[in-house]
Amino acid sequence: MFSKKANDIFQEVIKSYHFKNTVDQPFTNSYDEKTNLLEHLLYRKSWIDTVQWHYEDIIRDPNIDPVAALKLKRQIDASNQDRTDMVEFIDGYFLQKYSDVQAKPNATINTESPAWGVDRLSILALKVYHMAEEATRKNASESHRLACQKKLDILLEQRVDLSTAIDTLLNDIAHGDKYMKVYKQMKMYNDDELNPVLRGQK
Repeated sequence: MFSKKANDIFQEVIKSYHFKNTVDQPFTNSYDEKTNLLEHLLYRKSWIDTVQWHYEDIIRDPNIDPVAALKLKRQIDASNQDRTDMVEFIDGYFLQKYSDVQAKPNATINTESPAWGVDRLSILALKVYHMAEEATRKNASESHRLACQKKLDILLEQRVDLSTAIDTLLNDIAHGDKYMKVYKQMKMYNDDELNPVLRGQK
């Protein structure tokens, strides 16, 4: 099933990141783009999400230097754009894979594309990892660990449900019961012509 492959890769990425556990570490993809395109895309997607997760932790430091915070905000903005681009690349993969499938006359479209479901699954993998850390943290109180364990149980259940939903959607697309469209993200705030602040600086 697709979701098992995705979840395994996400856990592989998160483990690899935390070996050094720094946002500045170099990125190396474990999967070749030419021979393992889907795995390559999933690995890259998860790495972007993992680094951004830790960007978001750092920027919430109440004592962060304002100049450093602004620099980090720019890095988060760039990461968000990379994240969106990767979602579109993954959806492009699925569009190509199922391009020969003839949708049935009564086929319906889903509320989100497969890759946006994958995006949620990638973030969920990070939530599971870090909640598990909190549920077993030695220097935390017992009440904290118990509360985090309850949250972890819910996250694990959510991962099962989301994985099942993604696999079902892909199966429905493969059999023509669902069809997919990809609407490119039309973000306006990064565009010199669409953001009035940027346009005014030209």
